[in-house]
Amino acid sequence: MARRNGGVPTLVLAVALVVAVVGLVVFAVVSSKTDTNASPASAAPAAKPSLGPLGELAHRKPGDPLALGKPDAPVSMVIFSDYRCPFCAKFSKDTERTLAKRYVDTGKLRIEWRDFPIFGDQSMQAAIAGRAAALQGKFWEFNHALYDAAPEKGHPDLPPDRLLEFARTAGVPDLARFQQDTASPQLAQEVRTDLAEASALGVSSTPAFSVNGYPVLGAQPTELFEQQIDRALAGAS
Repeated sequence: MARRNGGVPTLVLAVALVVAVVGLVVFAVVSSKTDTNASPASAAPAAKPSLGPLGELAHRKPGDPLALGKPDAPVSMVIFSDYRCPFCAKFSKDTERTLAKRYVDTGKLRIEWRDFPIFGDQSMQAAIAGRAAALQGKFWEFNHALYDAAPEKGHPDLPPDRLLEFARTAGVPDLARFQQDTASPQLAQEVRTDLAEASALGVSSTPAFSVNGYPVLGAQPTELFEQQIDRALAGAS
């Protein structure tokens, strides 16, 4: 009897082991199929626009202080940006100046700025301050000074005294005038006009770009912008 009673647990254990092994095999097969169909986690997301063709957005006004390059350059790139956006700062430091040297300085590209302040009142005030610097011919110097000081992550604190420091760093000659202009209703309206334009186009995040009407969203690698500009140049020739 003792021998029979000892055999039952042994039989149960053997059956359990078989079930476990079969389960592991099935799990491995299913996992393999799932992994085959899934996108690799390390793969960069495709830079597909979620906006349709935007058309020609560049104003191409001669002497525009918020623009770089010749008004009649064959390719235009319109930038919708926020001074408190870390990805906008990344684009400014990693890509914009490279594109300026390669394409703007050679007459192939015109870059035009649009304010799209979406991160609160400080973003709005920084946008107005940029235009106040522009009234004294120091827009891009102010723009670069602010972005160069931006943290890699998070939104920088931009109170009025810090904006004044950026104006000083940018070489704005009349700081008293700069401070007066930051309270200008006209400049505030210009920023709101840019904001309304971007919203009407369906732009919902920063940075966002239009390269001859083709939308590019986010601080994409420099190579992607170069490819799109080259493609636009080929189409314009």
